[in-house]
Amino acid sequence: MECIGRLKALFLSPPRRLLSALRVRHSGSPQNEAKRRTTLDSLKTRMAAGPTFQHFVRGEDVVNKNPAEAEDYSEEPHPYLDLDLDLGHGRKVCFETYGCHMNVNDTEIAWSILQKKGYQRTADVNEADVVLLVTCSIRDKAEQTIWNRLQMLTAMKRKRLKAWHTPMKIGILGCMAERLKTELLEREKLVDVLAGPDAYRDLPRLLTVAGGGQQASNVLLSLEETYADVMPVHRTQQGYSAFVSIMRGCDNMCSYCIVPFTRGRERSRPLSSILDEVRLLSDQASGDLLTPDVLIERHPFVFHFDYQDTSEEQYRGPDPTQLSRGFRTLYRSKKGGLRFAHLLDQVSRIDPDMRIRFTSPHPKDFPDEVLQLIGERGNICKQIHLPVQSGSNQVLKAMRRGYTREAYLELVENVRRIVPGVSLSSDFIAGFCGEMEEDHLQTLSLLREVGFNVGFLFAYSMRKKTHASHALLDDVPAGVKQRRLEELIATFRAEAAKVNSALLGSTQLVLVEGESKRSAQDLCGRSDGNMKILSTNSQSLRGRALCLCSLSDSPAQRDNLIGQQLDTRSF
Repeated sequence: MECIGRLKALFLSPPRRLLSALRVRHSGSPQNEAKRRTTLDSLKTRMAAGPTFQHFVRGEDVVNKNPAEAEDYSEEPHPYLDLDLDLGHGRKVCFETYGCHMNVNDTEIAWSILQKKGYQRTADVNEADVVLLVTCSIRDKAEQTIWNRLQMLTAMKRKRLKAWHTPMKIGILGCMAERLKTELLEREKLVDVLAGPDAYRDLPRLLTVAGGGQQASNVLLSLEETYADVMPVHRTQQGYSAFVSIMRGCDNMCSYCIVPFTRGRERSRPLSSILDEVRLLSDQASGDLLTPDVLIERHPFVFHFDYQDTSEEQYRGPDPTQLSRGFRTLYRSKKGGLRFAHLLDQVSRIDPDMRIRFTSPHPKDFPDEVLQLIGERGNICKQIHLPVQSGSNQVLKAMRRGYTREAYLELVENVRRIVPGVSLSSDFIAGFCGEMEEDHLQTLSLLREVGFNVGFLFAYSMRKKTHASHALLDDVPAGVKQRRLEELIATFRAEAAKVNSALLGSTQLVLVEGESKRSAQDLCGRSDGNMKILSTNSQSLRGRALCLCSLSDSPAQRDNLIGQQLDTRSF
């Protein structure tokens, strides 16, 4: 009762009296105070000499070790892992790639890493020990395709294990791995391995862990990873074209886009790494009749090409990034570094016969210096992708695109003035959050006013984690989205037919890609403006890379923008 009385008096005391009582109660004797200070000093000393965050990241054990010993330990292998445990030992891996060209490049990087570890590649999923799906999360339809494929592969995996007692491992790589890791591993349990876009170096270890019967994942995003030291293994059709990635991630933060959340912050490959890869591609093509088409690539729907190489000290400086007139960014303007114009200049000088094209920029990334270089260099394709998304200022603001309809139309006029005969392509989203019928009509009018050669049009599907999912309402009904999309497609096709009809009778340089999907007797290819060309009765072109074509119209092939070619000469 005496203790309760003291506590009651203590807590009923005014604040000053309470603090005074506490100080008296805990002051203790001088001997105890000295002991307390000695203990604190000892603890501080031990903490200062103990492991740091860097040791934690590297997984080092520095207990009872001095700093020098800790550094030596970091170079030693883990005692419980065999040195060759992550080797493939001839196991066969099958890649299935979905989505954009960036995923094609990711496949080439992942295969380069696994190939060095002793894996073999197969195109036949029935003989594969490992099936890796390189995935896309841009739209819901892309993800549904992967979910359906996983169900099929899981059934195949169970059947094989039951019939032949042969295990098969299934892995998800890329954007979907990062975005849906919990659903894939814990809820559905359809995969053995998950590797995000920045974790491909860890694939051999992940596959080793999965081989032991455990699920394995690494979806950590990096602020530095560009795979600059990994030379991709290019496996494009005919070997006449290749994709070269110059950047990873995105800082634009458009309200509809998931890419910044699945691929992380923006970082650029060093210039020297890019040039080495392009030189290698040029050397590999020297034995053929012609050198390949090189596509300098980021990924669709990122809409940003703000290349900035600051890997070396001499590249750094105070000059800010130059943008298209009337355009702005959500992020602070970047300063210093080599810009995209310098990169494009250096790449185009490597091989005058190598066609260079680039894609997936943001319209803000076309200052005059880039446009003038495109107009001057004969081996830089006269085709520019200017994704507008919408013709309504209200919708553009909600999308956080950083420009107005008027600024975009001024840019189009500037592009056509500096690069005569340029082919323009664009992206459009139908039914974005809050889009009214008047907004839709403004997009249709922009389509008619510009006249694009090529277009990519989609109905909006909201993605989790994006700004739109937190701040906007997906309030356009699915039926209205589909109707507006169909109207956009019909208007685009009508305007594209007018634009492309102007090329009838002209002679175009065409990259022959292979057999047409419509007929094995016909060949198809792409012009300098990235338009599809069909060639009938041209078997002499098989094995050729480039040809000169005189173009004519073909009513039977209206979907191909440009119809049959009449006269063909080897180039």
